[in-house]
Amino acid sequence: MQEHYYELVVKVSSHHALFSDFLADTLPIGFEEKDDGFIIRSEEELDTIVWGLEQFAEALQKALAMPIEIECTQTKLQNNDWVESYKNSIQPLEIDKFYIHPTWNDNHPTLINIVIDPALAFGTGHHPTTASSLRAISKYVYKNARVLDVGCGSGILGIGAMQLGAQVDACDTDPISVENSIKNAALNNLEFHSIWEGSASNLDEKYNIVVANIVADVLTFIANDLKKVLANDGILVLSGILDKYEAKVLNFYKDCEIIEKITQDEWVTLVLKREKK
Repeated sequence: MQEHYYELVVKVSSHHALFSDFLADTLPIGFEEKDDGFIIRSEEELDTIVWGLEQFAEALQKALAMPIEIECTQTKLQNNDWVESYKNSIQPLEIDKFYIHPTWNDNHPTLINIVIDPALAFGTGHHPTTASSLRAISKYVYKNARVLDVGCGSGILGIGAMQLGAQVDACDTDPISVENSIKNAALNNLEFHSIWEGSASNLDEKYNIVVANIVADVLTFIANDLKKVLANDGILVLSGILDKYEAKVLNFYKDCEIIEKITQDEWVTLVLKREKK
């Protein structure tokens, strides 16, 4: 073990989910999500990551024609404090029926436990979009339901559905996310019915519940794919939507009925029901 490690605290003014996706695609290590940004730790200096984040923020500003502020603070710390400090920073979380906790915490005696290894995960339940999606899963998933998790990330949503007795398929365009989902499922003594690197296009299956916690623009691009695999009277859970983009997303799901809207901070999760054909 080296004597020192580097801690990079990143604060972003908006579009948290897009920065999270960028880090998931870029970093060879896990990272910690905070409400206003991220914490990245490594035994190597993180100057290259700082440069990449600044370039990404600049590109986003140009693409979205709006100001996006980013603040990166890198600190060199003693390595003997690293493990304890990291463990103390990851706190268990109660969300409706679920108790999400890292591998070093004990199970909750009465709630449904979801074990996530933060070193592997890009979603630990602390971000509003993940928390709202879990609330929807807690309410609408039932035993033996067929569930599809599109953009599975850490696998936390699919694991929650499996803990409720559902049969879960999952996919993600990022191979690291697929690998992490499989490993996190194993930590819970669970296994996805099917999981693959890629999208939900060209599927012949039908699902009772389809969950997609991505970002608003992607939800509009894949609207037809999501609706195509949804069974009659199926439930669609769409998350990762900033409230200002809610109308834009709903415009692509006009043939669905809004069953519930779950809001947290500036984020919206939509629960939709497909009308019978």
